[in-house]
Amino acid sequence: MAGVQGERGRDRAGARARAARPREGSAGSDLLETAFYDRPVLEVAPDLLGCIVEFEGCAGRIVETEAYHMSEAACHAYVGLTARTSVLFRGPGTAYVYRSYGIHALLNAVCEPEDVGAAVLIRALEPLEGLAAMRERRGGAELCNGPGKLTQAMGIGLTENDTSLVDGPIVIRRGEPLEYVTGTRIGITKAAELPWRFCALGVRDVSRPWPPGFRASLAA
Repeated sequence: MAGVQGERGRDRAGARARAARPREGSAGSDLLETAFYDRPVLEVAPDLLGCIVEFEGCAGRIVETEAYHMSEAACHAYVGLTARTSVLFRGPGTAYVYRSYGIHALLNAVCEPEDVGAAVLIRALEPLEGLAAMRERRGGAELCNGPGKLTQAMGIGLTENDTSLVDGPIVIRRGEPLEYVTGTRIGITKAAELPWRFCALGVRDVSRPWPPGFRASLAA
């Protein structure tokens, strides 16, 4: 697929674990800086695993992500520059928060250079801080094992769209890299064959359906 740099996504989805690698773009601070996001989306997506999302007293470790790029039809930027998609073409490290099915707000991190429409969807978190507030917002239901659940639990809404992930109000801090498996993205009908979903091994907060080979990691 032309235009997607560092394209590991041409490989078939599988259960083989990928080793985590050292993070880029965060030297000198535990906050992920612009340089971290200013890379191919297929590098940023797995590198976000293990990083910590913080917002207004709540925090969670990223355990699942999906990559989206303007060259493939599942990405909102595929249709080009519109009022809705303009945030995807902003500078790297911008929060893209949109409403899915008129119900759920979904959090994405814009990647790659400005004018390239690409982003990483944050699909699941392991809750770390602010659990009481999360439980209240979720009404006792599961907290962060899905993209709509995690934004509701964290209190993230459309007002956070087109804000900086470097300066806040939502920030992402580096954490320990996690080993992961890849799989095809879920909940989409276009470009559904691409294995651009990244799931941290051994963490039950990964959303269902789990990718092939993931269940065995829970017993390890």
